[in-house]
Amino acid sequence: MRIGLIGTGRIGSFHAATLARHRDVGALVVADAEPDRAKALAQRLDAVAAPGVHEVFAWGVDAVVITAATSAHAELIGRAARAGIPAFCEKPVAMDLAGTLSSLREVAEAGTELQLGFQRRFDAGYTAARAAVHEGRLGRLHTVRAMTSDPAPPPAAYLPLSGGLYRDCLVHDFDMLRWVTGHEVTEVYATGSDAGPVMFREAGDVDTAAAVLTLDDGTLATATATRCNGAGYDVRMELAGELDQVAVGLDDRTPIASTEPAGPPAADKPWPGFLERFAGAYEAELRAFVEVVLGERENPCDGRDALHALRIAEACELSRAEHRPVALAEIADLPDA
Repeated sequence: MRIGLIGTGRIGSFHAATLARHRDVGALVVADAEPDRAKALAQRLDAVAAPGVHEVFAWGVDAVVITAATSAHAELIGRAARAGIPAFCEKPVAMDLAGTLSSLREVAEAGTELQLGFQRRFDAGYTAARAAVHEGRLGRLHTVRAMTSDPAPPPAAYLPLSGGLYRDCLVHDFDMLRWVTGHEVTEVYATGSDAGPVMFREAGDVDTAAAVLTLDDGTLATATATRCNGAGYDVRMELAGELDQVAVGLDDRTPIASTEPAGPPAADKPWPGFLERFAGAYEAELRAFVEVVLGERENPCDGRDALHALRIAEACELSRAEHRPVALAEIADLPDA
């Protein structure tokens, strides 16, 4: 199998290394807006560096992995669809909801596969929590608490391109709410704070956010995020039911200390970032994509899954802006989605 990878930054390089090790990937073609960066990666991995994006498609790849800048996602997804080849793309599909809907229509019309990079679906903790819910071990689920906390803010130049804290960061928690519980969000009420670094106010974004979400079975959920968690990278989910409760992301590297005299000690080596915390999940999602290309499994996270999570993020942004509850029915959707 010949796979093309477009975008050789941090996550692109990680994915490229995973693909280069895969027994079913006979050739890996990499490209980047900075050709020298693609050449350097190709040399490390014994891959082929293409002069540009055009060559990736012209050289006849069997599938493409898109890890380029967010602004390029929609165009590259469209090129893959028109070429009739499967694509894996890091989230988001596009810069906004309208672009996302347009791209997904193009993929649907072409009849090609599009797998989105929601790596938490491949994390052992989230997978175990999903099994506990679906097997009924928690009883009737009544409360879910999700959180994502980054150890430090991203570069200021990134913020205007990110889509905001709900779309860029909490969208992963929204995807997990759907995937772990098996239910849809029907209404949100969200707020945010820009009281931290001034660059967030300048970008019209927030550094900390919180949302209360109602699911279609009456379960209540909260989702919080911050860019300023100096203790380390902290991603967790707690699920409470009438029979039992479980926690995802609670281990000896969780960056939280107990104030109880007999509580567990602070982590010696807290998680420094997302790539370290979810390294195994990132590898598993790329292996899954290869299986999708080979026809050995169903797509584990298609474009409509990404759209559902984005619609929740859009509802949260609207709620924050207008200081009111927002029903998901207010947010545009694909027909029969």
